[in-house]
Amino acid sequence: MEEICVTRLTSLAGLLDSLSATVGKYISWLALFMVLTQFFLVLARYVFGIGLIAVQESVIYSFALLFMLGAADTLRRDGHVRIDILYGKLGEKGKAFINLLGNLFVLIPVCLVILIISWPYVAGSWTIIEGSRESSGLPVLFFLKSLLLAFPVLMILQGIASTCHAIVQIFAKGQP
Repeated sequence: MEEICVTRLTSLAGLLDSLSATVGKYISWLALFMVLTQFFLVLARYVFGIGLIAVQESVIYSFALLFMLGAADTLRRDGHVRIDILYGKLGEKGKAFINLLGNLFVLIPVCLVILIISWPYVAGSWTIIEGSRESSGLPVLFFLKSLLLAFPVLMILQGIASTCHAIVQIFAKGQP
């Protein structure tokens, strides 16, 4: 019975990890896009005297996409900043226990609050198909605001994967 639970938790964690990894893999290309586009913008502005608001906004949108959608993959890789006064001195099971508590009592509840609070804001933007305040800007601000929903959903899913990994680690036999 215990092996079945471990297998199911490991399978679920693997599935959710692969979702985060796939999103992270594709979204990481936006970093290159941002660098090249920003170079083009500087060249256009200072060499040719051309200002391109829509292109400038595309760099901002790309950064938002990179940050908001890449956060779950960063969590999967354990790349977020951590104050590890105690954590670094713990064994694998102790670290797993801290991760479990952090996921259940901090990460998932905070992301649920973000999701609940953001919903009306994003829905209002979709209702009016909100666009840029600039006349020549991008007409898709409602898509950008939708990241306020995508971010907590992806983080919750990765938090569930991390929780599964922690539970498996805590109850693994033969390890300290």
